[in-house]
Amino acid sequence: MPDEDGYFGETVAADYDESSADMFRPEAVDPAVDVLAELAGDGPALEFGTGTGRIALPLAARGTPVHGIEMSRAMTDRLRAKPGGDTVDVTIGDFATTTVPGGPFAVVYLVFNTINNLTTQDAQVDCFRNAAAQLRPGGTFLVEVGVPELRRLPPGQTAVPFRVDADGLGFDTYDVATQAMSSHHVVTRDGRTVHRSLPFRYVWPAELDLMARLAGMRLSHRWEGWARTPFTSESTRHVSVWEKPAD
Repeated sequence: MPDEDGYFGETVAADYDESSADMFRPEAVDPAVDVLAELAGDGPALEFGTGTGRIALPLAARGTPVHGIEMSRAMTDRLRAKPGGDTVDVTIGDFATTTVPGGPFAVVYLVFNTINNLTTQDAQVDCFRNAAAQLRPGGTFLVEVGVPELRRLPPGQTAVPFRVDADGLGFDTYDVATQAMSSHHVVTRDGRTVHRSLPFRYVWPAELDLMARLAGMRLSHRWEGWARTPFTSESTRHVSVWEKPAD
């Protein structure tokens, strides 16, 4: 069950950096920061879902003014406790609707599947509109998200594993009728098995493009990842960039 901070409260925040350690490695962080710093140029950046500062802090350290919107106070407390945490101005709120001072922004961005934390299509559409409203003319909105792995589902199966090792088990469950999915994490701690489930809504690249058009933006780039390799039918994720008209 969610706590006062939703599904990313104290229980998740307490070991979030450790449980997602691979995503904090320089080879995962630096290419993302390179792209975002280039898109920002000399302008400010706004992150939707800052978490514990995995991207916001190193981007700010590059000299880009970074603002953030984050629902979880527990995650934000950990960001603020880190070196440089006082350089990122985080507003507590829902990034589908919350606006912040410091704009208009050169780039607004969502990384690491955070768009899926919005569990309805309406909320995801609102997120695009909120991004567009806070972008300056010619600014860009970037989303990093996985491609739904429905091709791995044989008839009658609803679960796809993504982790099976000595430390735990992870699998996603899909409802193809509603695009609802849940990510399940089963780990053993101090001899006790703990199961945590997080709800998401998966979304297709073409659906995101339509959301962008509803918000007045157009696709300018779509890559398989931060290295800007081409996106193909075999890609399991994408980094997409939409641009707000300059006039």
